[in-house]
Amino acid sequence: MRKHKPKKRILDADPRFGDTMVTQFINNLLLSGKKSTASNIFYDAMTQVETKTSENPHEVWQKALANVTPHVEVKPKRIGGATFQIPMELRPARKVSLGMKWLIKYSRLRSGRGMADKLASEIIAAAKGEGAAVKKKEDTHKMAESNKAFAHFKS
Repeated sequence: MRKHKPKKRILDADPRFGDTMVTQFINNLLLSGKKSTASNIFYDAMTQVETKTSENPHEVWQKALANVTPHVEVKPKRIGGATFQIPMELRPARKVSLGMKWLIKYSRLRSGRGMADKLASEIIAAAKGEGAAVKKKEDTHKMAESNKAFAHFKS
């Protein structure tokens, strides 16, 4: 067990949109420490979103992230030899983090030419309320709803 809680790292705002959430998204997107590649992928995807939707790409991305962000999740807990899925409310930081990770995960699983294309199409789909990441959120909420009877086991 930790003695102290780790300090929250303060992220700088990204240069194009001036948003720290974009920096966090790029940090989640990067593989093997290649941050410049990850930022190029994100900004290329934003350019594609702008050409496909003819809207502000930052607003489309924020709308997609809001549509993917979950509010509850289930956590397994062993009680008397049986494992119950207990619905739990999420902290605001975890909500955003899960939403970002799901957007990236399901854009990687998408079929397409490059990661920028896949990410752009997943962002557009999520902004419309479609796509695999939105389905994951809905499935998580359904699971929490169906296990509502075990909510009193929360600790």
